[in-house]
Amino acid sequence: MERTKLFFITIFLSLVLLMLGALGYMVIEGWSFLDAIYMTVITLATVGYGEVHEISPTGRIFTVFLIFSGVGFFLYVAGNVVQFVVEGRIRHILGRRVLDKQISKLKDHFIVCGYGRMGRALCSYLIQKYLDVVVIEQNVGRVPVMDNDGILYLVGEATDEAILLKAGIKRARGIITVLGSDADNVFLVLIAKRLNPDIFVVARANQNESEKTLYDAGTDKVVSPFTLGGRRMAHAILRPTVIHFLELAFADDDTDIHVEEFPVSAASKLIEVPLSESGLRQDLDLIILSVKKADGYMCFNPKASHQLEAGDTVVAVGKNKNLMQMARILNP
Repeated sequence: MERTKLFFITIFLSLVLLMLGALGYMVIEGWSFLDAIYMTVITLATVGYGEVHEISPTGRIFTVFLIFSGVGFFLYVAGNVVQFVVEGRIRHILGRRVLDKQISKLKDHFIVCGYGRMGRALCSYLIQKYLDVVVIEQNVGRVPVMDNDGILYLVGEATDEAILLKAGIKRARGIITVLGSDADNVFLVLIAKRLNPDIFVVARANQNESEKTLYDAGTDKVVSPFTLGGRRMAHAILRPTVIHFLELAFADDDTDIHVEEFPVSAASKLIEVPLSESGLRQDLDLIILSVKKADGYMCFNPKASHQLEAGDTVVAVGKNKNLMQMARILNP
């Protein structure tokens, strides 16, 4: 916007100066418009051509005035251009420093590698859940989009260790790679696990054949959009009510029902307490779908006598406010 405004101001002032110069020569010297405009152009351009006609003393004074006006106009335009460039550069540097400072303070955040259609949708969902996100994107052309979306980002190769360290991979809770190439995703997983063996890694598989390789590289969860999309469409025909329930449970909007998972800490007062006496079902009106043990075993629809242990992860469905209350009980 500023650049366009400066361009139109420059064009307007140039035309005004040319018209005033031509008018001055026509009035003072009585020249034709063509001679007057030609004299004005060579005077402002300072090309050193000779005068069109013999010029009077008054005309010489006017020519001096016109030369100073032209020089002043040139300095004005040059000054605005320099100011625009310098201010833009300073604004960029200061903005980059602010982003880097914010990123350096993050902890337990998520790193998203790639800001294409899937990466952007993913970041939008995570931010809606009030989670901290840092994006690593190689394509400089997507910087304006990231600026407009107001996210924290770094421009560079996601497979560059220096970029990953700058994104805080050693402090991050998880990393999600949605790069365009499965080879890049595999390489990124290997680097991420080496820099932070405990980080949770989710990777997109563009080809079904790449899923095993990604798991072998250390990926905790591989997602194949095409497989999931096809399966989802099949379920929409075979189990429409189930799909409707899941859409409600995982909707981004503030609905009455949600499905969430919460870890059980050693400080919870429900350790070794049977579910029938925990109050999760009776007092909070929650449905306990499953309990995942620390060793990965999944106990679906646990019995009333089931006792929770430190390191368990409870998956429950219910109203959001009740789920948040359960989170405070399980992990005080």
